[in-house]
Amino acid sequence: MERKAKVDFSKGPVWKSIIAQGVPLMIAQLVQLLYNVVDRVYLGHMGDGNSLALTGVGLTFPIITLIMAFTALFGNGGVPLFGMARGAGDEERASKIIGNSFCLLLTSSGILMTLGYLFKKPVLFAFGASPESYVYASQYLNIYLLGTVFSMLTTGMNGYINAQGFPKIGMFSIIIGAVTNIILDPIFIFVLDMGVAGAALATIISQACSATWVLSFLFGKKILIPVKRENIRISKKITSDVCKLGASNFIMQGTNFLVQAACNSTLQSFGGDLFVGIMTVSTSVRDIFTLPLSGINSGAQPVISFNYGAKAYNRVKDGIRFSTVVGSIYMMVCWLLVLIMPQVWFGIFSDNAAMMEAGVGMLKLYFFGFVFMALQSAGQSAFQAMGDAKHAIFFSLLRKAFIVVPLTLILPRVGFGVMGVFLAEPISNVIGGIACYTTMRMTAYKKLG
Repeated sequence: MERKAKVDFSKGPVWKSIIAQGVPLMIAQLVQLLYNVVDRVYLGHMGDGNSLALTGVGLTFPIITLIMAFTALFGNGGVPLFGMARGAGDEERASKIIGNSFCLLLTSSGILMTLGYLFKKPVLFAFGASPESYVYASQYLNIYLLGTVFSMLTTGMNGYINAQGFPKIGMFSIIIGAVTNIILDPIFIFVLDMGVAGAALATIISQACSATWVLSFLFGKKILIPVKRENIRISKKITSDVCKLGASNFIMQGTNFLVQAACNSTLQSFGGDLFVGIMTVSTSVRDIFTLPLSGINSGAQPVISFNYGAKAYNRVKDGIRFSTVVGSIYMMVCWLLVLIMPQVWFGIFSDNAAMMEAGVGMLKLYFFGFVFMALQSAGQSAFQAMGDAKHAIFFSLLRKAFIVVPLTLILPRVGFGVMGVFLAEPISNVIGGIACYTTMRMTAYKKLG
């Protein structure tokens, strides 16, 4: 009983519960950014041909993003359901949900890895690869795809650790992999002279370490609701419920896949490998700043879901307000940092003079209106935490599929050139962020009374 009290989100100030969940997650997200971008940092400073190596890895992003979309569908989709079941005191259903998600992630990882190898070449060229950059992209994917199961299980199942009030354990899931990757990257890339292949090998080894940590805890005796072998099965009803809530994250990641593919292919047509590399740097800098925002909302989500399941609606509203204010202030600071010193952020990922000269202006343009992403994230997180799948799905589609992709394809062709590709993102941030958050306040939030 004492252990359960420690993870009871119905007690004490809501902001303290969010901070208790969010701070370890934000630390984990800050470490996660090193996990995600350290390959690009090293590859961007390889010496001769470094811009092509960075471009090649950038071309793999759509494929990796598609894998993460299925991870979000089967993993993140179950976490709010799990939280609501815990809040309602239905531990049997919660146990079935976590076992169902594990089975879905395990099965889909094998399918996605196989499809990746079968269609790698035509997909990469469709996404903007040139004969020169394809060499690097292929080297990276040949190894990276082997670690699909580790990547999906780590990311997809870690949310169930956080949802049970063990954010520090969830934090170490990320830290273990990130530290391993940071240590192995320079050894494989430079000491063993493996280049892009070394970066991929370091990544899958680190993912395997993280997956081992996550699964050993979830199958162990210290967690409140472990993964039970008898519940590792696919239930049609639970899978349907998981996919309804996970669909918003799936569509968000899936539309990121479309955006990355559209950006790379359009930039290859209008600017060549150089601008594909600049977009890789721009999205990498964005990753640095958005991961802590994700940590804030990831910390708020289990608190909101638990209290929503317990019908403590005032606490739900407090959680939404707190995450909105903190996220908005943080993103405003990030926006200013990019405007004030863009060369510093760009230089983290590339020492190529031509790329720097052409890319600094594009980076500032790409980050225009960055603060509005906080509204999109807060609104999206609130919809999902309260089980409002329809709104969550719609606003996932609105910003990326209905705004970014069309603008990415149209603006360069009506006189904006490569600048049009970098303009699409900030336009979508403003429109999508305001629309999502306003709708959330007028619908789900208003119904809380």
